[in-house]
Amino acid sequence: MLFLGTFTPKVDDKGRVFLPAKFRDRLAEGVVVTRGQEKCLIVWPSDVFAQEAERVAARPMTSKSARRYQRLLFSGGDESTPDKQGRVGIPAHLREYAGLDRDVVVIGVRDRLEIWNPDRWRDFQEEAM
Repeated sequence: MLFLGTFTPKVDDKGRVFLPAKFRDRLAEGVVVTRGQEKCLIVWPSDVFAQEAERVAARPMTSKSARRYQRLLFSGGDESTPDKQGRVGIPAHLREYAGLDRDVVVIGVRDRLEIWNPDRWRDFQEEAM
């Protein structure tokens, strides 16, 4: 399944985000939420995250950039399973990193989702275009 589209769910009072309904079956087995580039969050299906972890582990430990990426990827990660309503909890440290409050933008990016602060997403789009 390809993750495509842009969605605007809310973060609830418990720090949970409703994942888009069309993706819930694909994510039902579990997700890993990590820090992404440009101060967004990445929501990986657990099996895709496992593939990324293997790819990262294959890079030599003698590479400073490989060690840095591993540290950032794994230290900020949070593994969970969406609840029956399709909500996934976002830990406070990740919400703070991404500047998430009530409103968020969730975008599909091929094999993963990204969660953005709406202002950062708008700025990113303007700069990228």
